[in-house]
Amino acid sequence: MALSIINIHVNVTGSSTRFFNVLAAPLAIADGTTVAATTFLNDSGTAATAFPEVANGYYNLYINGVLQEGGAYTVSTTEITFNTVTGTLSAGTPIVLEAVELVTTI
Repeated sequence: MALSIINIHVNVTGSSTRFFNVLAAPLAIADGTTVAATTFLNDSGTAATAFPEVANGYYNLYINGVLQEGGAYTVSTTEITFNTVTGTLSAGTPIVLEAVELVTTI
């Protein structure tokens, strides 16, 4: 049997949307603490009404510029919920949520 080479081209593209919040007051975090989507600004600087639902991608959460562990939070369209973490964030702490959606084409 002769060797045949199959050439498959797959393109993966992505888009990201970021949301920004600078805490106006200290935030005590315990398991289940939430931060509403409406407290964030979107990339254009206007008030966010909701986070996008990411079907094929992921969310990144940065607190004070530091990427947070994926299991430490969950994201819904209305809020970020902290899981199994405790602590207090000072007023003025920046929180950035990045929603990344991937699209695969052949």
